[in-house]
Amino acid sequence: MNVGDKAPEILGINENGEEIKLSSFAGRKLVLYFYPKDNTSGCTAEACSLRDNYSDLRKAGYEVVGVSVDSEKSHQKFIEKHQLPFTLIADTDKTLAQQFGVWAEKSMYGRKYMGTLRTTFIINEEGIVERIIGPKEIKTKEHGKQILKH
Repeated sequence: MNVGDKAPEILGINENGEEIKLSSFAGRKLVLYFYPKDNTSGCTAEACSLRDNYSDLRKAGYEVVGVSVDSEKSHQKFIEKHQLPFTLIADTDKTLAQQFGVWAEKSMYGRKYMGTLRTTFIINEEGIVERIIGPKEIKTKEHGKQILKH
């Protein structure tokens, strides 16, 4: 998925088993952020930054949806533990991560494995990707402000 591409209509199933569609956000900008794993330090910092800036993001015309390959149950616990005001997609089959090109080989301590590249896609009111914030650019503790600054 690149800037200028149309995002898919079906985004996936959220923590409550509900299907999330792009058309539900028509007229608003969508912050679709992919993160590696619920309840890990970086992912928690990123989610809490988006939570803490949520009302400002909403005022600026954004809606926020998180995506990871964790289960609905894992997402429910993550949302509850950190009082997250936005929905999380349980992309357990990695369909969305693959469509957006964020499921890739990663490396930690010399070990190679497949995982989610922390990436945020800003999708405009017409469903077109207008900005991509890549893994090297994202500052997890300031991510909400990072989006608002642009």
